[in-house]
Amino acid sequence: MSQSEPPDPLARLGKRLDQARAGRGDEPAAGSGDPAMQQGVAVGLRIGVELVVAVVLATALGWVIDRWLGTAPWATIVLFFLGVATGMLSVYRAIAGVKTAVGYRRIDKPDPARQRARDKWDDEE
Repeated sequence: MSQSEPPDPLARLGKRLDQARAGRGDEPAAGSGDPAMQQGVAVGLRIGVELVVAVVLATALGWVIDRWLGTAPWATIVLFFLGVATGMLSVYRAIAGVKTAVGYRRIDKPDPARQRARDKWDDEE
């Protein structure tokens, strides 16, 4: 073995990696700089967290109600399914881009195809 090479195999590997990186001329990427990918990851994490939190909180509330009222598994089962339904609704709203409360819809601009015809009896407001 020569004197210039470190005796540690990991140190030798590190030196070889440094030489290879210097030959390529680029540094390892810390992460993707693509904004669309970052936005997609953010939406995916939001959907996953909202679904899991809705189910866990509803089930925990059902368990607490069962302990308090002594109704064994019934409140837990019912609230588990309500939590799943709430989580799915939340996922749908996140995917569809609906940011308003349930029952309300955004009015972007009036659709002329959906407007009814006006006649002489309509108010001119």
